[in-house]
Amino acid sequence: MGVSEWFWHHEFWLPPGATWEDLKESADVHYPQPQDLLLCIPGALLLIFVRCLFERTVALPLGRGLGVRDKRRPKVQTNATLESFYVLLGRTPKEEDLISLAKQSDLPIKEVQTWFRHRRAQDHPRLSKKFCEVSWRFTFYFTSFFSALALLYDKPWFWDHTVCWLKFPQQPLPPALGWFYLLELSFYCSLMATLPFDVKRKDFKEQIIHHITTIT
Repeated sequence: MGVSEWFWHHEFWLPPGATWEDLKESADVHYPQPQDLLLCIPGALLLIFVRCLFERTVALPLGRGLGVRDKRRPKVQTNATLESFYVLLGRTPKEEDLISLAKQSDLPIKEVQTWFRHRRAQDHPRLSKKFCEVSWRFTFYFTSFFSALALLYDKPWFWDHTVCWLKFPQQPLPPALGWFYLLELSFYCSLMATLPFDVKRKDFKEQIIHHITTIT
């Protein structure tokens, strides 16, 4: 048994007694197929493009109109010794490190401390970047939530879950609902792809776990 055949084995994905043969499509009925998941790759790339366009043409001008401004930050003087320590060993040197760095760079300890403080400030995400990122997520979540309500409102299993389980897995997939699920999957794949470039929050690890769990 090959890797692909093992991965898509019906025992992993379907209830006992059901196989993929039960989900063969016909002219009138469409069932979700495993290969449909591959569409999330171009979908994620498209959403990344739409996000970049949205942030530049909508979110950034909106933020400026609402008074969102980036604070001016003091520029640090170029210092190879201090920069090397900052990048390789840590952003907040201990007292003994400050003394050593002051001797190596021929600077007073106070200036070394100031240099590190200003250097850390330079790496802090700018307010406009935060605003653009949050605006994109808010717009997508807001739109997807009410789109889902519009799609699901007239479905019998939205109000009575027993209708769903009686038919599972022989449950036809309406095209609009299929595309909606792929849109959601593409969105979280796009978030995973852009996570290293987004504003790094305190719950960064939890975000990764959340996105992977949602995709799975």
